[in-house]
Amino acid sequence: MKQALFLITLALLSALLTGGPSICQSGDITVQLPDPDIEGSLTLEECLTARRSCREFGDRAMTLQEVSQILWAAQGITADWGARTAPSAGGLFPIRLFLAVENVDGLDNGAWEYLPDSHSLRQSVEGDLLQDLATAAVSQDWMATGSAMLVISAIPEITEARYRDRSMRYIDAEVGAICQNVYLMCETLGLGTTAVGAMNDEDAADIVGTSNTVRLLMPLGPIVEE
Repeated sequence: MKQALFLITLALLSALLTGGPSICQSGDITVQLPDPDIEGSLTLEECLTARRSCREFGDRAMTLQEVSQILWAAQGITADWGARTAPSAGGLFPIRLFLAVENVDGLDNGAWEYLPDSHSLRQSVEGDLLQDLATAAVSQDWMATGSAMLVISAIPEITEARYRDRSMRYIDAEVGAICQNVYLMCETLGLGTTAVGAMNDEDAADIVGTSNTVRLLMPLGPIVEE
């Protein structure tokens, strides 16, 4: 018991002294997201026409409703049996989403894992992470200027159990569908994003507190008003 208390105290002191991110115990902090609005203000054709990559973001905080819309577009459940907004080979759904947050109303800074079944978030890491992720993405510092960053990861073993050596192409096809969904939802919300694949995969995973395979990063934030 004394040794356990000593280790806990040592970990807390280390976090205070370093000021860096700290790993949360699974399930410590959860946030229920508001229900997504499924009646958009733009047509699909308008969203497709307007879709662009964005590397400059405004200063305002994103809202919890905007976070809800984006995560629902990426991996939201759309049927009682578990169908989601993006297709998945064999209905296996190996994708796991994390949202690194620094300027979102209603969310503490840190990494949050999206839980599609309950449309909620569970914090995995505390602290400011955007610059660390930008550095992991070959020092693309503009990525740290947004309000949040979507980290799209996968558990390859889920798909490999059925599809073996073809599993990664199926996973990346699913990632591509998710990526486009996020782009289009951002257009309806007046937000910007860019898909970024240049990164150190292991560093990005460590930053958000997962051992999953990271496939894509998507910085998110309000579009700069002209």
